[in-house]
Amino acid sequence: MTLSWFQIIRLGFVQMALGAIVVLTTSTLNRLMVVELSLPAILPGLLVGLHYGIQLTRPHWGFYSDTGGHRTRWIIGGMAALAIGAFMAACGVLVFAQSFALGLTVSVVAYTLIGLGVGASGTSLLALLATTTAPQRRAAAATITWLMMIFGIAMTAGTVGQLIDPYTPQLLLKIVAIVVTTATLVTCVAVWRVERNLIAVREPDPTPFMDGLREVWAERKARNFTIFVFLSMTAYFMQELILEPYAGLIFGFTPGQSTSLSGAQNGGVFIGMLTVGILATGFKIGALRNWVMAGCLGSAGALALITFLGPLGPTAPIIPAVVLLGFFNGMFAVAAIGSMMALAAEGMARREGTRMGLWGAAQAIAAGFGGLIGAGMVDILRVSMSDTQAFGSVFIAEAALFIAATVMAAKIMDHKSLSITLVPGE
Repeated sequence: MTLSWFQIIRLGFVQMALGAIVVLTTSTLNRLMVVELSLPAILPGLLVGLHYGIQLTRPHWGFYSDTGGHRTRWIIGGMAALAIGAFMAACGVLVFAQSFALGLTVSVVAYTLIGLGVGASGTSLLALLATTTAPQRRAAAATITWLMMIFGIAMTAGTVGQLIDPYTPQLLLKIVAIVVTTATLVTCVAVWRVERNLIAVREPDPTPFMDGLREVWAERKARNFTIFVFLSMTAYFMQELILEPYAGLIFGFTPGQSTSLSGAQNGGVFIGMLTVGILATGFKIGALRNWVMAGCLGSAGALALITFLGPLGPTAPIIPAVVLLGFFNGMFAVAAIGSMMALAAEGMARREGTRMGLWGAAQAIAAGFGGLIGAGMVDILRVSMSDTQAFGSVFIAEAALFIAATVMAAKIMDHKSLSITLVPGE
C-alpha cells in the first residue's frame, strides 16, 4: 500500500511542527542574543552551527529507520528531543544575562538536543514519504509537506512577533513552552497508525551502517546531488542569522517587528513554493533545472536589493524586499526537494533513508557553515566598516554563491544526469 492524499497531508503536519520550533531558535532567540544582550553575532552563529553539525548524524538516523523496520518511533522521539532542546535554549538566553558561562553551558546542551531531534525526526519523516508515496504523487507530496512546513514557520514567527512585545523573559518562556508542547502533540496525532500496512514497515536489515553508506555514495546521481545541496544551501542559509539583527540595527526594528519580518520572509517562501507547485504539477510548466536556476538567480537579485536599501535607513521598504527574497528562496527550495524525493527512491533498494540522511547531512553542514560564515563575516567587517557596509558585503557574497549554484545546476541537472522534473509521471 502507498500513502493516500489524506495521509500525506497528515505527515505534512509533522513538517509544520518542525518548522514552528526551529524558527524560534534561528530568529527570536538569535535576535535577543545579538541586540538585547549585545553578544557578538558569532555566538548564536556557533550555537546554530552546533545544532546543524550534530545533524551529521542524519545518515545514521536514516539508516536506522531503513534497517529497523519502523520509522514512527524515530519521528516522535526526535520531535520530543527537539521540543526539550528548544525550551532549554530559551532558558539559556535568560541565563546569559546572569552568567555567561552557565548560559553557554545550558545553550550547548540545548542546541545539541535540537540537532539530534531534527535529524532523527526530519530524516525519518522524509524517508517514510519517499518509500510510501506513489511515484506519480512524489512531487506533489514534496510540495504539500514543505508548504506546510513554511506555513508553520511563517505562522509561528508572525504570531510570536505580535505576542512578544513588550518583551519580558517570563513571556518568552511562556510562548516557547506553548509552541513546543503543541508541536509535539500535533506530531503524535499526525503519525498515529499511519505506518501500519505500508511498504515502509520491513524486516530488519543486518547490513552495517558504513557498508550501506558506501553503497549510496558510489551512486553518481546521489554523489553529484550531495555536492549541489551543499553549495546551494550554504548560499540559502548565510543570511539566516544576520537578517533580523540587520533589521534591528539598521532599520530600528523591535524584537517583535524583526520576528515578524522573519514571518514575512517565510510567507514569501510559501508563495514561491506554491507558485512552483501550481505551475509545475498543475499546468506542467517547466523542468526542475529551470525552476532551480530561476530561484537561485532571483535570490541573488533580491539580496542585492536588500543591500542597496541599507543606506536609506528606517524609511526603506525592507519588508517587500525580504518577501521577494523569500519568494525566490521558496521557488528554488521546492524544486530541489522534488528532485530529492525522486532520487531517494532510485538506486539500490532499501537505502531511501540513507540517501535522505546523506543529503540532510549535506544540508545541515551547509546550513551551519553558511550561518556561521555569515555571522562571523559581519563581526569581522563591523570592526573596520559601518554596520550598513558590513551587512551589505555579506549579502553580496551570498548573492555570488547563489549565482555559482545556478551554474552548477545547469551542469548537473541536464538530460544526461538529473533530468527530473516536478511534473508527475514524467
